[in-house]
Amino acid sequence: MGQQDESNDGREAVAAGRTALGIELGSTRIKACLVGQDGTPLATGSHDWENRLVDGTWTYSLDAVEEGLRECYARLVADAEERYGVRPTTFGALGVSAMMHGYLAFDAQDALLVPFRTWRNTTTGRAAEELTEAFGHNVPRRWSVAHAYQAVLDDEPHVAQVASLTTLAGYVHRRLTGRSVLGVGDASGMFPLDPRTGGYDRRMLDAYEALAARHGVPWRLADVLPEVRAAGEEAGRLTPVGAAWLDPTGTLRAGVPLCPPEGDAGTGMVATCSVAPRTGNVSAGTSIFAMVVLEKPLDRVHPEIDVVATPAGHPVAMVHCNNGADELGAWARLFGELAAALGRPAAPDDVFRALFRAALEGEADGGGLLAYNYLSGEPVTGLDEGRPLLVRTPESRLTLANLARVQVDTAFATLALGMRTLAQERVAVDALYAHGGMFRTAGAAQRLLAAALDVPVTVGSAAGEGGAWGIAVLASYLGAGAGADLDTFLRERVFASAQTVTAEPDADDVAGFAVYLDRFEAGLDAERAAVAALPAGTTEER
Repeated sequence: MGQQDESNDGREAVAAGRTALGIELGSTRIKACLVGQDGTPLATGSHDWENRLVDGTWTYSLDAVEEGLRECYARLVADAEERYGVRPTTFGALGVSAMMHGYLAFDAQDALLVPFRTWRNTTTGRAAEELTEAFGHNVPRRWSVAHAYQAVLDDEPHVAQVASLTTLAGYVHRRLTGRSVLGVGDASGMFPLDPRTGGYDRRMLDAYEALAARHGVPWRLADVLPEVRAAGEEAGRLTPVGAAWLDPTGTLRAGVPLCPPEGDAGTGMVATCSVAPRTGNVSAGTSIFAMVVLEKPLDRVHPEIDVVATPAGHPVAMVHCNNGADELGAWARLFGELAAALGRPAAPDDVFRALFRAALEGEADGGGLLAYNYLSGEPVTGLDEGRPLLVRTPESRLTLANLARVQVDTAFATLALGMRTLAQERVAVDALYAHGGMFRTAGAAQRLLAAALDVPVTVGSAAGEGGAWGIAVLASYLGAGAGADLDTFLRERVFASAQTVTAEPDADDVAGFAVYLDRFEAGLDAERAAVAALPAGTTEER
């Protein structure tokens, strides 16, 4: 059986199914996390994958979704068996989350009509502008309704055949349960919600229908969107077909209840205990975004601010930047190749740790270097496409420490620009939590984020587990949270004994980042010139 964990409690929980399983499909990794009734991680599994740029569209194939999920699940089962000497056959609850937004359109026979268009695609500018004006509510380019309406405006042949629309989490949930359902948070990135009802906003649905009617669309949007369910509500049960789809070995039994599928923004809020008003979190991965739970509506519409919802339905201001840590990862791979070429190969985590340590030794303003991490378009700064750049003047000081510093700072720069707007709206934040792979190296990215936003940043012991743990906790709330609201459940049942570390902004770091951010804004014309001068290829894989 291999090495077994010393915990008899864990072994009994896995054997009896007194557990909750969460699976999240992130941009670069599919991860599964099995937790006990108190949210303690018991086993994990993962599968690395990458989006592809095909004919100008960022996408993943549904075959890759199925293969990745099966491998991820198999690795989790193997990890549980290795630790506890028992193979899981059932769970107390199950939940699925994934990157939000995008466009998955199916016909009446449930066949995919066009390749999955992910949140990275920003070719929906005209649709987003028209919908924002019609709704009086910001509709970002990556939202599902923007993709749907852009297809209408472009007179795409498949539009007449649309029978259902969903997100990636919604698609996987439907394969597992047979039900087209979304959690409140994920649904709020498809179409604006009415916080009074918890469902899609009726006035805005009517406004959409008036626009679509001009183009002869034969279906109503309300009829093709998924049902909306809040955290704590059952959203279906694992069917025999769904169990076999996830676990072809036949070991997994049907009948497991599922919580509403959520987006990665919602699971990030749960993973950082940031679901109450005046709390906020930053999630750093392929994209980077900040979520602040609102006490009151914003005074006006801001193109750089989304209004979405927590998994329980509270309004949230979201600053979403399409480009996060991918470019930092590319530099880490390069330095890893250099180490191997020198005959001293290093594990990826070791390379990242070395880069983060170097970043803390860099000059506060990056020594005059300037970097852009824009692999894709960035609506916050008005760019439809991106080109990663490293720019310096003859006077700039190119050192490893400064290079590492600007690669971390540039991952936070666009977010800092968006957060200015929330500050101008006087949105109050009592606590800001951070999570995601960037924060696995203790203290480094946390300190630099505190400087970039000029606020204290707290990181918990589960910061590196991310959304798979968050959706597992939401699944456990399905059975164990009766009688308690989500915030109370998290604080009293999951985070009561959580270990956290808070980094206060350092004055020198804050001043240095302000200088860097001025350079970043001033240099955006260079980024625009690079986009114009260097056309993207028509078919690439990344």
